Amino acid sequence: MRLQGKIAIVTGAGSGFGAGIARKFAAEGARVIVADINGDAAAEVAKEIGGTAQTCNVADRASVEAMRDAALAIGPVDIVVNNAGVTHLPMPTDTVSEADFDRIFAVNMKAIYLMTQAFVPGFKERRSGNILNIASTAGVSPRPNLSWYNASKGWVITATRSLAVELAPFGVRVNALNPVAGETPLLKSFMGQDTPEIRAKFLSTIPLGRFSTAEDMGNAACFLCSDEASMITGVAMEVDGGRCI
Repeated sequence: MRLQGKIAIVTGAGSGFGAGIARKFAAEGARVIVADINGDAAAEVAKEIGGTAQTCNVADRASVEAMRDAALAIGPVDIVVNNAGVTHLPMPTDTVSEADFDRIFAVNMKAIYLMTQAFVPGFKERRSGNILNIASTAGVSPRPNLSWYNASKGWVITATRSLAVELAPFGVRVNALNPVAGETPLLKSFMGQDTPEIRAKFLSTIPLGRFSTAEDMGNAACFLCSDEASMITGVAMEVDGGRCI
């Protein structure tokens, strides 16, 4: 029960890594606000873990502030996990549409800016709080034909480190996780297509020989957001089976 009594918000928690993080947090005693643009998916996960569902478009300030207000009606928020993310299909960078670029910018980058502005004032006032950003190994070891996604995750890592230094005097910790691809709705997008041959080729680049799982992410997230990690801030922890070595 490492998160007993904590209130946590996890964005993009209706599926994939976000759902895994939400489940782990609930199992460790946190009250979890399951946020997702897909309200039905959020409600399903929230029902499973005894959490609270919140439909939220994290790229929209009004939607983020409505979620903040709903969360504060429950109690002061202790943990914010910025997990929501999108990618584009692998393709040469000069063929990526402006709409795809704008979507990546809005969900992977602007959303963290909006969430920070919504919740950091409360963290500063209480002089405590945890922000966990879900970045990617793509921000450390970029893959061809995913340039704008890679760049967005590199931005997340830099923003994490910068915020960690800025907010440390207020008792606020900011960390990130860098997963390799996992069995999530984004997997097919990363690989272009999902075939046994392409999976085998991708897995051959991961020394431990498997994808990141939702459970892997939940375990790592729980540690970084718990008091056990009270001296850790500004870290971008790789949960990648050795992919970045």
